[in-house]
Amino acid sequence: MFKKVLVAEDMDSINHAVAAVLKELGILEVVHAQYCDKAWLLAKKALQDGEAFDLLICDLSFKPDHREEKISSGQELIAALKQEDASLKIIVNSIEDHPQTVKNLWETGNIDGYVCKDRNGLKELKEAIIRVDSGENYNSPAIENALKQSNLLILNDFEINIVKYLANGLTQDEIQEKLKNNNIKPSSKSAIEKRLKELREEFNANTNPHLIGIMKDLKLI
Repeated sequence: MFKKVLVAEDMDSINHAVAAVLKELGILEVVHAQYCDKAWLLAKKALQDGEAFDLLICDLSFKPDHREEKISSGQELIAALKQEDASLKIIVNSIEDHPQTVKNLWETGNIDGYVCKDRNGLKELKEAIIRVDSGENYNSPAIENALKQSNLLILNDFEINIVKYLANGLTQDEIQEKLKNNNIKPSSKSAIEKRLKELREEFNANTNPHLIGIMKDLKLI
């Protein structure tokens, strides 16, 4: 079983509940961080000291406050820590259950488990820890079912990015440049125009701003 666990979570009540689960499993060395930057620093120092964490349990959303954070989301924290320590096991523990978010995280190859914070969340977290410790992956049943929907609309990086850039006020020329710089293909202006037209048709959007609004409502961007 894991010996040393880092919990990145900004809610005290969740921290206490997770700590209780870990205690039940006999994991006594548990460190909590309510900010992503602090979690990153704790993990980096532990790695440098030769006492790296075995497991990270991480939320995705952290409520902003007066602090200026370099790392502001769980996704960014996960990517940063995985780059520092590829052997670190990571379980997401989040209320976010949109299939697009889950699929994107799994496709990074950075996570080993995804648990939804719902009425069965703590029970599922315990199972996830046991399964991941055994070398398996884990998804909450609700997530597993959502990902198996035959009519599930999942967008690729190209589609998500062109609409995100459009929402941020970039022109199609600027979007083309951004895609090229990030090695996202296709990146031609004609491909961008064509896919935006197709997306408008798929989402029954009359204009690009209408498309942006629909995709934001659906939490696709």
